[in-house]
Amino acid sequence: MDYVVALLGQNEIFGELIRDADPSTPVPTCPGWTIQQLFRHVGRGHRWAAQIVRDRVEDYLDPRTVRDGKPPSDPDGAIEWLHGGARTLVDAVADVGADTLVWTFLGPRPAAWWVRRRLHEATVHRADAALALGMRYELAAPLAADGITEWLDRLAAERRNGHSAPLDSGVTLHLHATDDLDSPGEWMIQADQDGISWGHGHGKATTAVRGRAVDLLLALLRRRSAADAGVQILGAQEVWTTWLNRTPL
Repeated sequence: MDYVVALLGQNEIFGELIRDADPSTPVPTCPGWTIQQLFRHVGRGHRWAAQIVRDRVEDYLDPRTVRDGKPPSDPDGAIEWLHGGARTLVDAVADVGADTLVWTFLGPRPAAWWVRRRLHEATVHRADAALALGMRYELAAPLAADGITEWLDRLAAERRNGHSAPLDSGVTLHLHATDDLDSPGEWMIQADQDGISWGHGHGKATTAVRGRAVDLLLALLRRRSAADAGVQILGAQEVWTTWLNRTPL
């Protein structure tokens, strides 16, 4: 997958989705936020990541200090600011080198890590905007499946950070995307001493969750309930409930 092309494309779609929206519209899947706050979060986040990469930042960067972190007041200028943020990140990664190690909230990672991270930030927040505006949301199955993989990678790398592990010891969770995918569309997740570990594959699990990749992604990230997303839960329902209660938005 070309993450640069995907980031620029998803960011473009997000901008067009909200271009004519009422900025004061509440975003139920991001409690307390409006469309305007969601928009600023995405646009500033791109520039935040770009500054981390370009300046070789070695510790957490306060988003309030990001260069050009506030959009123009006119709608067209604001949308161009959003698109410019994604391009700024892409340029920063190209300039320092995609494999150059940089700071991330998970520890040092190649600079290209930020392109994939911001891509999936854009896809999920596009879902937030679409749901808030009562519009249909779709995402290509390979991109949605990669979003699930990226999410699981982050959960496993975070080592719980003092929070309860999303799965109890001895419990397994199987995710199965029903799309016709060239890339792996099944994930086996289990608890370990650090939190969770996972791998692609098929097997018997305590609980299995089946559905289209985009619907699995939205259900995993609590953007839609399993029932609303049309996702099927097989086995112990409480495992899925516990998983949702113990994972962040």
